[in-house]
Amino acid sequence: MKTSRSWLLFAVLTTIFWGVWGAFIEIPEKAGFPATLGYVMWAIVMIPCSLVALRLIHWKIEYDLRSIGLGLIVGLLGAGGQLLLFEALREGPAYIVFPLISLFPVLTIILSIVFLKEKSSKRQWAGIISAVVAAFFLANPKLSTTGVKGSHWLWLSAIVFIMWGLQAYFMKFSNATMKAESIFMYMALSGVLLIPVALWMTDFSIVINWGLKGPYLAAIVHLLNAVGALMLVYALRYGKAIIVVPMTGLSPVITIVISLMLYAVMPGIALTIGIGLAVIAIFLLSE
Repeated sequence: MKTSRSWLLFAVLTTIFWGVWGAFIEIPEKAGFPATLGYVMWAIVMIPCSLVALRLIHWKIEYDLRSIGLGLIVGLLGAGGQLLLFEALREGPAYIVFPLISLFPVLTIILSIVFLKEKSSKRQWAGIISAVVAAFFLANPKLSTTGVKGSHWLWLSAIVFIMWGLQAYFMKFSNATMKAESIFMYMALSGVLLIPVALWMTDFSIVINWGLKGPYLAAIVHLLNAVGALMLVYALRYGKAIIVVPMTGLSPVITIVISLMLYAVMPGIALTIGIGLAVIAIFLLSE
């Protein structure tokens, strides 16, 4: 499995799965299934993905204190960010929230250069810069015309940005001494540990859709995220964090394109520039 191009395959798969996930994440909630319960379904579908991963390594998990600590740090940063993401999506639209959060590779890049001493070619640096600039443009289309009130969702998005940037860094750091499958297992465990918090945040006094468009659709949608997360762990095992993370951070391109198709909306100038730069970034990073 370990080839010079394996990281690229896993990174592309992560980008695709997360991009499609972002486009459909709001559908269950709009159908009457609370976002907090959406988190519960996300945590649950992480379990079968984790079991498949552990089967591949014949259940040989790292369980020393260092591995447990690193695994839980990665897991809780990701799961905690996920929980806050669902909360942010209560007030802010996905096509704004996701691009804003997609800026998290900037933090990962800085940490990887400073602490992991990672280096890259000029072409890949150009790709990284293109990815960051693309994320900036993707974060701004319609910001002045959405009519979204309040800033609570914006602050939550900023916190998720920090948590996911740190998670990607620690994911790469822990890959040096841990199997990718073990890391993912701890990610799944962390997600399950926060289920009581999600249930506590849920308003059960409202009418909840328990039908096909509720928990069942949510499970299918969030399975895309779970599989993408597993692919990311593998991508970071074989590739540099300063290359892999900016590339997977471009998943909002897919989210926006699908959303535009679903709602028949024409992209503005900023959105068009962002998508164009994202395509260029993917080309440059695929060196």
